[in-house]
Amino acid sequence: MIRVLIADDQELVRAGFRAILEVEEGVEVVGEAVDGAEAVTSARALGPDVVLMDVRMPGIDGIEATRRLLRDGDAPRVLMLTTFDLDEYVYAAMKAGASGFLLKDAPRDQLVGAVRTVAAGDALLAPALVRRLVEDFVRRPAPGSRPTALDELTARELEVLLLIARGLSNAEIAAELVLSEATVRTHVTHILAKLDLRDRMQAVVLAYETGLVRPGDDER
Repeated sequence: MIRVLIADDQELVRAGFRAILEVEEGVEVVGEAVDGAEAVTSARALGPDVVLMDVRMPGIDGIEATRRLLRDGDAPRVLMLTTFDLDEYVYAAMKAGASGFLLKDAPRDQLVGAVRTVAAGDALLAPALVRRLVEDFVRRPAPGSRPTALDELTARELEVLLLIARGLSNAEIAAELVLSEATVRTHVTHILAKLDLRDRMQAVVLAYETGLVRPGDDER
């Protein structure tokens, strides 16, 4: 059972998401929050697997609430929701540690699929997100120093990390490298462990911040 907390300052939006999710097998809405502060408090009390987190909320916004939640060791996955398709929110959400980013007008099946994806420990890395991340780094200063942990990756793991940073799924990486999906999953697990990363989203951010992948590379 996937336990979901819905955090949004609009009652009708919360009710709509609840109506969509509660009819799904294996999904349970365990609570609602009207702002970022309540989202943090409710998440700590209810222990959801996934928090649907609105970006723009009064007081503490969704991005700051995500930062606070993910400071905890055993934190839920956060799926950011917004009506605004803006670069600044994509990057800020990824930096805060969110596992996905979805527009509120996404189709029902996309919302449900996104919840299941992040609950399974994966990240929602749509190609559009990767493009926005690349565009953002074009406007930023030169990347920082290369972390020594990257040197612990094998040649194959580094290759997989580069493809993750381009937004490829496990199935697409498997096809690109002529490997089984199970092998790719093993590589991804090793990469995250060696780099002390929470999920693929953080791997993408690290790849761009350190210059491992640069704007203009063959991103998807």
